[in-house]
Amino acid sequence: MTKGRRQGGFIAALALLLVFVAFAYGRDPSVEDGAVDLPPIPGGAVAQSPLLTRQSGTGAETPPHPLSDPDGTSRYMAVEQQVAARAKPSSGSRVVARLGTRTPEGTTNVILALARVERGGRLWIQARLPVLPNNTLGWIPRDALGGYNQVTTRLVVDLSAFRATLYRRGTVIWNARVGVGQRQWATPAGEFYIRNRLTKYSSPTYGPLAFGTSARSPVLTDWPAGGFVGIHGTNQPSLIPGRISHGCIRLENADILRLDRLMSPGTPLSIVR
Repeated sequence: MTKGRRQGGFIAALALLLVFVAFAYGRDPSVEDGAVDLPPIPGGAVAQSPLLTRQSGTGAETPPHPLSDPDGTSRYMAVEQQVAARAKPSSGSRVVARLGTRTPEGTTNVILALARVERGGRLWIQARLPVLPNNTLGWIPRDALGGYNQVTTRLVVDLSAFRATLYRRGTVIWNARVGVGQRQWATPAGEFYIRNRLTKYSSPTYGPLAFGTSARSPVLTDWPAGGFVGIHGTNQPSLIPGRISHGCIRLENADILRLDRLMSPGTPLSIVR
């Protein structure tokens, strides 16, 4: 009996270790269909910080507590149930978007978490959303989201300079020339995030892999999945740099493979003119 209990305790400890590793890296090591997915982290697995509790006895509402700093640590979260994102942290506020649990590519749908606040005894997360119009923000009930994943990287794409730069805690760790959207299909500017990593589209046209972003083309909304902007390789590197695409950001294949070693889903993305 004692031996059986020890074996059971060892198995339980090993399972917890595996969950911790998956949480720490924010990736599922066994991914099908070429899509890097997130581990299923229960929403209740994150302890509440004392900084985020409501101030008692003051009669004043606690202001939102920041969760992401593009030059430091940013946090992203999985959408664990279909949910409405609202203009304010209130169940009676206007709906700005409705979110599902999966992306059109079949990966876990994630949001970039910007702030957290308690209103009426309920926790809310302010998030950057993968919807049109671009740069839409919304408030989502905390209990509809999974645990926190964090990154310390930020990608900046300069459309005028045709250059992408990756920062880690404000320090440049990678940069490369890029191709961007032609003027009639311009790559949208704004604040976004890397939504997923895909190899299922690996081909001469798209290169060895692609990153999906939360940015969407405002003119190609009838494209598959609604015209999301991707970052991918190419079989025409001689066209880089320049305005060469329908809105996606193209890299030489060697450059996107280098980027893949340094950047994970959840990374904030700034596209500037």
